[in-house]
Amino acid sequence: MSIELILFLTMVIVFMASCFVLKLPVSIAMVLASISAMIVSGNGIPVRHLVEGCFGYIDTILVIATAMVFMKVVQEIGTLNALSASMLKKFHKTPAILLIILMFISMFPGMITGSSTASVLTAGSIVAPILMLIGIPITEAATIIAIGGLCGMIAPPVNVPAMIIGGGIDMPYVGFTIPLLILTIPVAIFSVLYLGLKYVKTIDYDKVEKEIDQTAVTEYGFKLYIPVIAVVILMIVDKVFPRVFGLGMPLIFMIGTVIGLFCGKKVNLVTVSKEAINQCLPVLGILMGVGMFIQTMTLTGVRGYIVVNSLSLPSAMLFVAMAITIPLFGAVSSYGAASVLGVPFLMAFLSYNQIITGSAISFIAALGDLMPPTALAGIFAAQIVGMDKYTPVLKKSLVPGIVVILYSIVIILLSNKLGSIIF
Repeated sequence: MSIELILFLTMVIVFMASCFVLKLPVSIAMVLASISAMIVSGNGIPVRHLVEGCFGYIDTILVIATAMVFMKVVQEIGTLNALSASMLKKFHKTPAILLIILMFISMFPGMITGSSTASVLTAGSIVAPILMLIGIPITEAATIIAIGGLCGMIAPPVNVPAMIIGGGIDMPYVGFTIPLLILTIPVAIFSVLYLGLKYVKTIDYDKVEKEIDQTAVTEYGFKLYIPVIAVVILMIVDKVFPRVFGLGMPLIFMIGTVIGLFCGKKVNLVTVSKEAINQCLPVLGILMGVGMFIQTMTLTGVRGYIVVNSLSLPSAMLFVAMAITIPLFGAVSSYGAASVLGVPFLMAFLSYNQIITGSAISFIAALGDLMPPTALAGIFAAQIVGMDKYTPVLKKSLVPGIVVILYSIVIILLSNKLGSIIF
């Protein structure tokens, strides 16, 4: 048995024991696994490497933290509630379109924070009651917002797993927008129609209207949407004229946050910021742990060992291995799956378009947020609708999950042809 395999098994065993036996947070488990491998490899505890790895994803951490504060402000001033109420009023006669729009609303926070948890806790808490009011059963409603959080996490502009995978091979996060839209939008539309359309053939709007708070729309109107519009415009300008503006996403979200303070209900920025950071702190901790984990694997040679052995698999087996191992490893952390397994698989698929392939692998990695025992998106979605157990949500997520895997594999196989069209 090679030393690299021994070190890898050491990391996995310490990681699993810390998570499942000691019940420690995923981020702490990753730190302990990293330190254990360092000691076993004879490197002692190289603080410099551990700290360097810890700050490996500082850019992503800043994006998530500022985006979460922005989303919390947008939620508190009434924008999300107003958007849901307006869409329900306009599209209640066309249930299919209404469901698709509600799905996009539930995706939105994940799109700008890169976190399915943020999506479920913010937009999900607003969309779920509306889904149940129009006749969708509680389990299906929870599953829709869980899948919405998952698709939002992968959709552009912020996709943390893709950033992690790209960072593993020094591939910049550029050109991912269209591939990610091609991946997520069809799956999101399929999932919401598959889960909800049969329950909402007709909607009694008069009955539903009484249950929805429309005070924000009446009092503030269009002003509620100004922060979101401002952020979207700044993002576009930042991409089109990077040399002139070059604001960066953290600053854009901060500007949007300040604008939001003057566009709706009064909010306490300090209080809202504390709540936002508390909600995303586990995700930020995981990212720091992932950075340390990757640094350790690189220093000890484990990363190279995994890459070499992945490349030795037959082509057909690569797809099977990816479809099984990445979601399973993602049960502990979708970010961890993206870093530990996503990078080797991307390198194994060097004959395919790397940007599109990395996007597809990140989508498969995101399924980890539905896998027990952590299942962040699924568990929070179940809690929001008032369910005691998450298991029914997992069962309802099975078909959309299989669609994600199969569709992602098809996109990888077609990536070279798609790349010639897109780029």
